[in-house]
Amino acid sequence: MDNGITWVGMDVHKESIVVTAVRHDSDKATARFEIPNTDTGVHRLVKRLREMGEVRCAYEAGPCGYELRRFLASQEIPCEVIAPSLIPKKSGDRVKTDRRDAEKLARLHRMGELTPIRVPTPAQEALRDLVRTREDAKEDALRRRHRLLKFLLRQGRRYEGKSWTQVHWNWIRSQKFADDNAQAVLTEYLVALEQELERIRRLNVKIEEESHRPEIAPAVARLRTLRGVDTVTAMTLVSELVDFSRFTTAHELMSFAGLVPSEYSSGGKERRGRITKTGNAHVRRVLVEAAWHYRRTPTGTGISLRKRREGQPPGVLEIARRAELRLCRKYRKMTSKGKNSRLTVVSVARELAGFVWAIGRSR
Repeated sequence: MDNGITWVGMDVHKESIVVTAVRHDSDKATARFEIPNTDTGVHRLVKRLREMGEVRCAYEAGPCGYELRRFLASQEIPCEVIAPSLIPKKSGDRVKTDRRDAEKLARLHRMGELTPIRVPTPAQEALRDLVRTREDAKEDALRRRHRLLKFLLRQGRRYEGKSWTQVHWNWIRSQKFADDNAQAVLTEYLVALEQELERIRRLNVKIEEESHRPEIAPAVARLRTLRGVDTVTAMTLVSELVDFSRFTTAHELMSFAGLVPSEYSSGGKERRGRITKTGNAHVRRVLVEAAWHYRRTPTGTGISLRKRREGQPPGVLEIARRAELRLCRKYRKMTSKGKNSRLTVVSVARELAGFVWAIGRSR
């Protein structure tokens, strides 16, 4: 029973927090106010909330992070951080304001229609940010590579071999321009790219060090028994998923990664479409990347994979071996029927998520 509870929705921004409170027994908002998003303002918010009696607070996950929720928890005020993509929306609602958003959160929270997310500890969030920073650096390096090659192409400098081999690097560095401005551009593009690659190397070293921390090392080592999953991929999965036991079924993990197909079924007709992509994009990306490794028949275990599997529990090794056979068979079966290879890999990634779930929950 929720008798006596006041449901509070908050629209949190960098400069302000808009608050709306709704009682359990009333259709009208009992309180509306706005406070600055500062230390003083948050303490005032706590004072106002305590005056309301028993409260349940909620706000959308966003750029302001989890600090408000952690502070309210330290003050023993229940607060949930809500997944924005899973908030119900009225198709005909064309008015959006901070006050309306806060009130909508309060009412939906009262009805139990909101989906809270798991809030990481500060240490877990820092580890996740470290892995995501490497991902950002990889994207930045890709952009810098494109700029460099397109500049050379505009100048009529075309390389016919495979890109970004040592021979290609030597060819790029050997390029000279008579015009000082063109030469300056080439130098700046090269320096920027080399700095970004050095940044990635530093992050790789730091991630490797963190993977040996006692609290996460066993989980990382077990995940690395899967083909296509090495330290960075395993660390991405561990930092994003945090606790595999929160997924009671493999399908829940697949859905969390946005790898399940969309569906529109009605009146006896069943229609399935593309994957939902409603979930954690970082987990989805590394699973799809790893799924490409199952294109080839596992004729043997390479030296690197054999080393990763040394000393791991027999149950984990059995799951990894079954994954090799099943996922390779699935890829070949689908492509033999004319399925597009990229669509096939996404389907393989969905099943790979199931094996990741099984290994993550193993002990």
